[in-house]
Amino acid sequence: MGEAMKYTLSLMLLLLVVSVGVSAQDSTSAADRVKQLKAQLLEVQGKEDALRSRLQQLDEAIKPENIERSLAGVGSTRPEDLREARRKQLSIERDGVLAQLQTIETSRLRLESALANAEASAYQESARPKPADGTQMLVVAGGISQRVMYAGGGLALLVLSGAGTLLYRRTRLR
Repeated sequence: MGEAMKYTLSLMLLLLVVSVGVSAQDSTSAADRVKQLKAQLLEVQGKEDALRSRLQQLDEAIKPENIERSLAGVGSTRPEDLREARRKQLSIERDGVLAQLQTIETSRLRLESALANAEASAYQESARPKPADGTQMLVVAGGISQRVMYAGGGLALLVLSGAGTLLYRRTRLR
């Protein structure tokens, strides 16, 4: 065997081993990714619930009768200014909570989408048959790895036919 042929065969073997290894790692990482996304989603939902609760409190506190009640014990020569300042303070806080709530809702929607994709990916990986021996690994490689396997097989055929041609020419010249 020529040096180039040995190099080509070893490179193809390396590609095959790496592709099978990556495929095996993806199945565990997809399931782990689903768990991670579910935990993140629960955390985001908890924050969203807390923000919605705070928004309800602020909506109630900003009502004119509740602002007056909150300032009932405070004496002032200008109660209108106090009420207006309190209303502005509550409005600013309410606007901040609304902005946070919008951000959290966007984050929740993205997490739900990512979770659906991860669950689909984990399902597809779990549906693939597990390899029983080394020869079956070639068949189970799947996806991009399978394309690499076909390309490697085609390359191997080209190398073997080239080597056969060279061998034939050498034997014929002698």
